[in-house]
Amino acid sequence: MYLGLDIGRQYVKMVSIEKTKEGFKVLDAGSRLVPEPNSAFDPEKIDRHHRVMAVKELFRQQGLNPKKIKGLITGINGSSASIKQITTMEMASEELDSAMTFEARKHIPMDGTDAVIDYQILGSNQREVDKIDVGLVACTKGVLNGHIDLIKECGLKPGVVDVNPIAISNAFTFIKNMPDDGLVVILDIGAVSSTLVVYGKGQLYFTRDLLIGGHHFVKELSDKNEINYTEAQDMLYKDGLSSAISNVSADPAANVGIAERTVYDNLVEDLRRSLRFYAKQTGQSFFLKIFLSGGAADTPGLSEFVSSKLNIECDIFNPFFELDGADNLSVTNPSQYATALGLGIRGGMINE
Repeated sequence: MYLGLDIGRQYVKMVSIEKTKEGFKVLDAGSRLVPEPNSAFDPEKIDRHHRVMAVKELFRQQGLNPKKIKGLITGINGSSASIKQITTMEMASEELDSAMTFEARKHIPMDGTDAVIDYQILGSNQREVDKIDVGLVACTKGVLNGHIDLIKECGLKPGVVDVNPIAISNAFTFIKNMPDDGLVVILDIGAVSSTLVVYGKGQLYFTRDLLIGGHHFVKELSDKNEINYTEAQDMLYKDGLSSAISNVSADPAANVGIAERTVYDNLVEDLRRSLRFYAKQTGQSFFLKIFLSGGAADTPGLSEFVSSKLNIECDIFNPFFELDGADNLSVTNPSQYATALGLGIRGGMINE
């Protein structure tokens, strides 16, 4: 069994899977609030202690004994790591290890003496024979040690540590068939930030952290209507963007005046700028579809709003779609488990 554990700011999520001849079977999935239930979420007041307690409660809730978990895979947030795709000659693994250490110092702006480096081969380069595309990842020893200490505090034995944007990508490519042409955009909307991933077959892998998340959706609605946080949260879950933007149900693409500019406009504008940057850097702008994942992905009206503003088809990503064992799960918001599933899949990939 492989257990992917995604420790977020507002929720902790877990997905357990096992390998089968056909691929993977999902065994269980569950989530737990980090703050106290029925209390306002304030990211400034969430500390290490709250996350440790939430993980312990989640394992108790799912009937799991932390001491018996062996195949644990956890992730570091993309904002705490550097991810870069490079192209290099195909070579033996020992030579590739040395080459990646050298390349990391060239491509990733970090102090090489205080960096932990890992990489994942993405496949053959489409343009140059005998070359491969490699996803190069680095974080500081302080970030990694802090993460491992957190896992130990939860009573767990640290296992594989992945990076969340790559975990999301692994979940997506396992569930969906990647098209031969064009680019897929994934926007994973967390509590206080969103992770953007852009990639396609033979195309540059790109990820960026956008500093807007579901918390900002609720906070803006709370301030605008002068209601408390939990009331705003309930309103947003029920009515979605129609509770925050006038005429959104009639015409999501309607122009919003500068004075009425919303957090949703800001998120879409950050997304638009990032896609323009990608197109300028690569010359590729054939964006096939945007998939929303994460806890706030299923906010009613959000996918329609994004699609209308960018003129790109947008849908909510269900990581359990047609996955063996998914019918036995009892989860209310599948899209929030994308990272946790991807982490679990990584465990199976490295043990092939």
